[in-house]
Amino acid sequence: MKEKVEEVLKKIRVGLARDGGDIELVEIKDKVVYVKLKGACGSCPMSTYTLKNWVEAYLRKEIPEIVSVQAV
Repeated sequence: MKEKVEEVLKKIRVGLARDGGDIELVEIKDKVVYVKLKGACGSCPMSTYTLKNWVEAYLRKEIPEIVSVQAV
């Protein structure tokens, strides 16, 4: 599953990079993906929105077995 998640995160990074941000996969445990938003996204007040409505939605669309995405 880690390789699938990394492939999807590559696509997400393109969008985050436009705003000066990035995302790092920390771990996958019990179908929950733990990530760290970096750069401008790490301190953005919209980071929760970005994480849930874009990153999680996109990951779950591409990999339906994922239950949720959590920031660390």
